[in-house]
Amino acid sequence: MLSIAGKTFGNRLILGTGKYKDFATMKACYEAAAVDMVTLAVRRFDLGAKGEDNILNWMPKGLALLPNTAGCYTGDEALRVARLAREALETNWVKLEVIGDPVSLYPDGEETLRAAAILVKEGFVVLPYVNADPILARKLCEAGCAAVMPLGSAIGSGLGVQNPHVLQIIREVVGQFGLPLVVDAGVGTASDAAVAMELGADAVLLNTAVAEAQDPVKMAQAMDLAVRSGRLAFEAGRMPRRLYASASSPVAGVVGRT
Repeated sequence: MLSIAGKTFGNRLILGTGKYKDFATMKACYEAAAVDMVTLAVRRFDLGAKGEDNILNWMPKGLALLPNTAGCYTGDEALRVARLAREALETNWVKLEVIGDPVSLYPDGEETLRAAAILVKEGFVVLPYVNADPILARKLCEAGCAAVMPLGSAIGSGLGVQNPHVLQIIREVVGQFGLPLVVDAGVGTASDAAVAMELGADAVLLNTAVAEAQDPVKMAQAMDLAVRSGRLAFEAGRMPRRLYASASSPVAGVVGRT
């Protein structure tokens, strides 16, 4: 079970809501992956729309919503969107995003930390999306965030985990505070999700890899299986890496050998 801020989830895969060709496909992917939580970009959807035009009417029953501040370029913008989301969706959970560059879409660490500290004081459960930076991760934990969400690689790039050793360091830092680590962004296919989990991530959040797949529903299933498989591998503990071969069968006692 994945535990964040005292709330438990049966699935360690979290999906997004953007880029799907239609809401029906989006819902089918959620059901195929059996996810418990999805993140919703509050600024990109009309939550006041009626009937089938309202994305909320396509959410499977019991699905937890994690509003996010995607599209915000300053801490103050993110604060405003988070507060609006709390009123509109009646939840104090927020995935905090403050983008620092419109081309690379890398997060602004300084503004993210500032906004996170304010939101925590206001009673929000804050899950910040950040660059893979162990020092920033520690400061966010100290500020009272409920989890830390470093990127695997740039948003929507599909390049997979580009910083495995740094993610392992962040895993140690976040673990000292008893908080979960969620790898967010850059996953392109199922093997990327498995690698993130094998490195010790508690969960993986992704969107484009499923939404832009040729068969989104099948990819959603694949991601679910990959996250589960990667977690099992991490818990099992992999064999040590060796420079030279090591026979699977012991040499001692082989017939004909003395």
